[in-house]
Amino acid sequence: MACGGSCSSCESNCSKKPLKETLRKGASVKKVIGVVSGKGGVGKSLVTSLLACAVQKSGKRAAILDADITGPSIPKSFGLNKIKAESMSEKNEDGSEGGYLLSVKSKSGIQMMSMNFLLPEENSPVIWRGPVIGGAVKQFWTDVMWEDVDFMFVDCPPGTGDVPLTVFQSMPVDGIIIVSTPQQLVKTIVEKAVNMANMMNIPVLGIIENMSYVKCPDCSKEIKIFGESHIEETCKEFNIPLLARLPMEQNTSAAVDAGNIEELEIAELKEAVEKVLAV
Repeated sequence: MACGGSCSSCESNCSKKPLKETLRKGASVKKVIGVVSGKGGVGKSLVTSLLACAVQKSGKRAAILDADITGPSIPKSFGLNKIKAESMSEKNEDGSEGGYLLSVKSKSGIQMMSMNFLLPEENSPVIWRGPVIGGAVKQFWTDVMWEDVDFMFVDCPPGTGDVPLTVFQSMPVDGIIIVSTPQQLVKTIVEKAVNMANMMNIPVLGIIENMSYVKCPDCSKEIKIFGESHIEETCKEFNIPLLARLPMEQNTSAAVDAGNIEELEIAELKEAVEKVLAV
């Protein structure tokens, strides 16, 4: 295929493509895990936040890069939606003025950066085109002082468009976790994400099925709101491990709405966390 000169939208691996973007001087991130899905509304931000909380509790240093520029929701889950990121100025080597951003830290010390930390008001819309959004995601990687991060989780917007492509091309992603739900279109959701990861030569660590069931508070019976799940068949077809099936729980929703997600203990995520820590 002839080169069209647009590396940002190209899926080919060629020598003309730019190398991964580098962190700013003094920043350190050991592992990068992308959290993705082929469609919206499956709970990627929730899963991203829960994984970061669990990794932080394990004794490792966790971080979240909220790459959903136009629909950021991470800050509210941690009760940080009113916080603004602090910018620092410095002199560049050529004597010009430069600067960088300090990451915002949660109560437990999880470092994060989100567009909401930069907006004048949390409900201010971000009306940008794809290239500008992609540039902002790159800057979250290159222009933030990430301090000795062991595992960074990147919350990608849904689909396989500009932002996931920017993340995969610009950052040294060590693996992705696909989030899905039990609906019939799960195979299409997973297939899109898997195919994109394969094209970018990034390993798929596994699938987390969210909203799998509701547990009856009286008899503990699992009620399948969306019908029987086909996730096991999908995992088998694509040879990907099923890392967790997360129930719909009122206390989870209440904790997220109150900004207390760090107080949650989700036993179902144990295998997923172990998988991440083994990367």
